[in-house]
Amino acid sequence: MADTPDFARFLPDAVHRSVRPGTALLRLETTHAREGILDGAWWPRSRDIGAELPSLISALTEHLGPVTRVGLDGSAWDGLPTRVVVDGRVVHIDSFLVGDDTVLITRGERDLFSLLLVPPDTSPDAARAAMARAVRADNVTGAGQILLDTGSDTPPAPT
Repeated sequence: MADTPDFARFLPDAVHRSVRPGTALLRLETTHAREGILDGAWWPRSRDIGAELPSLISALTEHLGPVTRVGLDGSAWDGLPTRVVVDGRVVHIDSFLVGDDTVLITRGERDLFSLLLVPPDTSPDAARAAMARAVRADNVTGAGQILLDTGSDTPPAPT
């Protein structure tokens, strides 16, 4: 496994098919410094926010503490609600024109986290590359450019 890039160890090969339903495909920056532009990356299976958001919020709550708000580009999702209840807590959903490549997470009153949003139909290799780049502590590249650079903004070719 010496020739395998570090990021390849974190996601299985056929990730959307092999990860059990309800599991968030999420990577977070591993330093407390938070000097990069992004704090992590999320790769949902679909654009169905009702099916995807609860597992993301649960995973983030486990690692970051209670999430109070999630900001998403409303045009990128099917039926964006104004709030969801996850693990007995109300989480408010804000529809922003932030671009469909970014998710904004608020913990507490003002602690904001920015996640790269990898499109659901991205190939596993491109998704791995984009997620690995987003969580680098020294990353200064914005979400949209990471998706372009890794080919994550282009759906995989039909098989």
